[in-house]
Amino acid sequence: MYIYIINIEFFITLIINIYFFVNLRNYYIVISHFHKTMKKGALTLKEQYMLYGLVQNPQMTDKELSETIKLKHSTATAIRHRLRNYEFFRTLVIPRLQNLGCDMLVAIYTSFSPLIPLEERIRITEPTIEVFDEIFLSVGEQDKGFSLSLSKDYATIGNINDIRTQTFGGRGLLEDEYPNMVVFPFTISKIYRYLDFAPLLKTHFKIDFETEKTIRNYGSQDNTNVMFMETEKNVYYLLVKYPEMSDDDIGKELGVSRHTVSRIRRGFEKDKLIRKINIPDLKKLGFEILTFTHIRFDPRNPPDMERDEAAVLMDNSTIFMACRMYETVMLSIHYNYEAYKGDKTKMMQILRENKWIAKDPVVRTYGLNTMIFIKDFKFAPIARKIVGCTLLI
Repeated sequence: MYIYIINIEFFITLIINIYFFVNLRNYYIVISHFHKTMKKGALTLKEQYMLYGLVQNPQMTDKELSETIKLKHSTATAIRHRLRNYEFFRTLVIPRLQNLGCDMLVAIYTSFSPLIPLEERIRITEPTIEVFDEIFLSVGEQDKGFSLSLSKDYATIGNINDIRTQTFGGRGLLEDEYPNMVVFPFTISKIYRYLDFAPLLKTHFKIDFETEKTIRNYGSQDNTNVMFMETEKNVYYLLVKYPEMSDDDIGKELGVSRHTVSRIRRGFEKDKLIRKINIPDLKKLGFEILTFTHIRFDPRNPPDMERDEAAVLMDNSTIFMACRMYETVMLSIHYNYEAYKGDKTKMMQILRENKWIAKDPVVRTYGLNTMIFIKDFKFAPIARKIVGCTLLI
């Protein structure tokens, strides 16, 4: 009888262990599937809404976002942490330097000899060209590349371009032409879109929220340049270099109080000297193509700058657009080749219907999976230089 009882207990224990083992295994299968799904970019509907909200309204708190996109506060916070942990987005603080002594934004694009490997080209240009603080974005592919820069004057950027041309030519990197430089002085130019990914995600996720359709000029320049005190220079630089550093940590680094840093930060935000953005990981979301477009308008019939007529060339794929009277440069992101062809066709139709061009624009495509970011939105060096910060961290 005693042996019979022991066998029953053993049998029950075995059943319980099997039950927990099966459930534990199922748990790990679910978790493993979740991790794989997140890494592939297959977001749930709530995750899509939250990512769009973070990109559209980067200044909002989780509570404010939850009210905007109709989620529970706790759910919004959990999703944000999840998206952050899986690096679906990253935060930048963009310096608005046109009121701090910076006079122009410059785009440069070049065709390279396909005989020189991209890695070799980068090895040559990193210590000679990419080292300049003015260049904040530099992208390369095997036979082409482009960069965006901010400069306090034409002499500085002209000197950089001379060194660029001399280096490219002397090392046999160029194909058949000099580097093409397009200069946008802030006083006579308009920046209609400046690293704004929200319209792109809105279309991609098929989100039907109403959004503001006002045409903005992110390159607007006030008449007077702002002068910083030493502590303000240091705080400004650290905010740009370490966008997620807390006010308390910045204060400890500089030997000032958190209250002082918070007050200075609020002043920068009020005067629109900095702009916080969240950039989505486009490759994780499945996007394949980036396009660089340079349009030279027909001088006999350019779009009216005062009426912002050229802004009609933007669509939801456009993440950057700088324009002056006779030319514009745009960066766009496309999910695949079909989407790229459709967007290009619409752009060409607008240009031809308005008779704004005498010849076709330069359109260069980059594969998001094959191109290399040589400089990936590195604003801190030029911010430090323009404001005169002496910090070395």
